[in-house]
Amino acid sequence: MKKGFRAIALLVLVAACGSGNFSAPRNLDDACSIVSQRPAYLRAMKASERKWGIPVNVQMAVLYQESKFIGNARTPYKFALGVIPMGRQSSAFGYAQALDATWDEYRDEQRKFGAKRDRITDATDFMGWYMNESTRALGISKTDALSQYLAYHEGRTGYSRGSYNAKPWLIRVASQVNQRSAAYRAQLIACRKI
Repeated sequence: MKKGFRAIALLVLVAACGSGNFSAPRNLDDACSIVSQRPAYLRAMKASERKWGIPVNVQMAVLYQESKFIGNARTPYKFALGVIPMGRQSSAFGYAQALDATWDEYRDEQRKFGAKRDRITDATDFMGWYMNESTRALGISKTDALSQYLAYHEGRTGYSRGSYNAKPWLIRVASQVNQRSAAYRAQLIACRKI
């Protein structure tokens, strides 16, 4: 009986350690609340800021828009005839909603073959890398959340072609990302987190 109990207890412990907490923090409009609930988020974003120069508030605003801070977020399914599932809208996955090809490029270039899109440290490092490349290739300021988001969403080639100009909804979303970035920055200064 004792051996059976120990085996079950060990199994429960291993299962608990292996499962990630992918749920969103509460009160997503308050940056201080988010980092208070999930201190690992702030550590990851600060590490990315030190390495790549992308401010914490810009990272937070993009994470909010892309996944609402849900680590295993995926795009919705496409349906044929409204009922037949035809796969997901894209390969975007994780906190940063990185596409498979872009994620593979990041892992190859940074030699981070064990990086995972549902791990906050890897997701923020990816975002920092991508936005730093947008600064280098396109001249976008690292603090310009609006333009960084447009390049993030459309890809650097799409951004340079101005593909977002044909998408009024995307320009509206990028403006909201910019406003959220400014609000998060003010909040993080007020609670002395940056």
